[in-house]
Amino acid sequence: MIDEVNVLVLAAGNGSRMKSNAPKVLHDVAGQMMIDWVLDAVEPLSKNKPITVIGVGAESVQAHVGSRSEFVLQSQQLGTGHAVQQAQSQLESSHGVTLIMSGDTPMFRSKTLSEFIDEHKRSNNAVTVLTAIADDPTGYGRIVRADDDTVMKIVEQKDASVTERRIREVNTGVYIFDNQLLFESLSQVKNNNAQGEYYLPDTLDILRQSGHQIGAYTLQNFTESQGVNDRVALSVANQVMHERINHQLMIAGVELVDPASTFIDATVVIGQDTLIEGGVTILGQTVIGKNNLITQGSRISDSCIGDDNVITSSHLESARLANSVTIGPYAHLRPQANLGDKVHVGNFVEVKQATLAANTKAGHLTYIGNATIGEDVNIGAGTIFVNYDGVNKFSTVVGDRAFIGSNTKIVAPVNIASEAITAAGSTITNDVPGHAMAIARARQINKENFWDYMPHK
Repeated sequence: MIDEVNVLVLAAGNGSRMKSNAPKVLHDVAGQMMIDWVLDAVEPLSKNKPITVIGVGAESVQAHVGSRSEFVLQSQQLGTGHAVQQAQSQLESSHGVTLIMSGDTPMFRSKTLSEFIDEHKRSNNAVTVLTAIADDPTGYGRIVRADDDTVMKIVEQKDASVTERRIREVNTGVYIFDNQLLFESLSQVKNNNAQGEYYLPDTLDILRQSGHQIGAYTLQNFTESQGVNDRVALSVANQVMHERINHQLMIAGVELVDPASTFIDATVVIGQDTLIEGGVTILGQTVIGKNNLITQGSRISDSCIGDDNVITSSHLESARLANSVTIGPYAHLRPQANLGDKVHVGNFVEVKQATLAANTKAGHLTYIGNATIGEDVNIGAGTIFVNYDGVNKFSTVVGDRAFIGSNTKIVAPVNIASEAITAAGSTITNDVPGHAMAIARARQINKENFWDYMPHK
């Protein structure tokens, strides 16, 4: 823990280039909002809660972040310097340092920021700016250095001269200030620029002219510093963070056949020796055990999956699988699908709000909804649990070792007892006792010589 470090996160901007009704910092990156990634990175750096400057969408941002941060409001967006000034009452008594960064930079690592703080403390700077070398610096503030290589100032893109625009060293928007000098210099910042705003980088020139030392710490990896200002940059952030997540999973013993086409949220937990083919998406609060196989085309969200399961090209949402379960291909497990050990749910089977106990099998073309099904039950192809009358949902109970014949329609509410049988093609509307066979279909009638009455061409 580094003592006397304050953290200020700037998250008040409109983000108009995102073309979205949502605040920019509340866009998702690999399963977390951008602001969450930033807070994850800064929380280990200080014993104090970070302070987040909010503005556009303030209520939404504050509701999402909750107790992870303190908040100050920038009611008018008049620039980064003005945003920092909103936190003056909270920070002006501190004699430590203040780290300032944007809420739309989700790719920073705690290690990078910690090294940055250490460099600032070693160099005894009044302010240190985190810089990077960009292949294309368009849109970034340029770092203007003196002949002795010290930092003179930062020039924003719109205010830069032709020569300054050729500079490839750019401002990442991350600074660490001596806290007392921060607010002293901010009081002198003017808004005589193209935007009519109060720029935080203007404090560097003010401090330099007052005889203070201005430093810069250059990132080795420009990608880490990239902010998200539009949907194109958002896609880059997602790609980078998915690569990190996949790398960590593989190091931990998860086998990813094609990491580039495998999209796993940061919130997902996966056990070792689980093999995941390409073209798989795993989202939300999903927990997956050991030694599972998940094949191409599967999409899993907010589900809990045990060990030794095989999921073939299927869709699971808020489902629970025990162990040695086989799913798919093209099965759909919807919320509250709960499958016991060695259950088989086959191709084009849909399960919703239903529990299937151990060793039960539904192989093909079946819908199971609002049902409690016992052990060792066989559910034939084309079975439909008719659970909805247009107004209310009703439940079905099927006992252990029952046999549901193909193309059975079970019109809930119905209880089918243990070791009962339904004949293929039946429509079951009444309870079936144990060891009985329910036959509920019209008697077949063959009309002799019926072909003779058909019109012929």
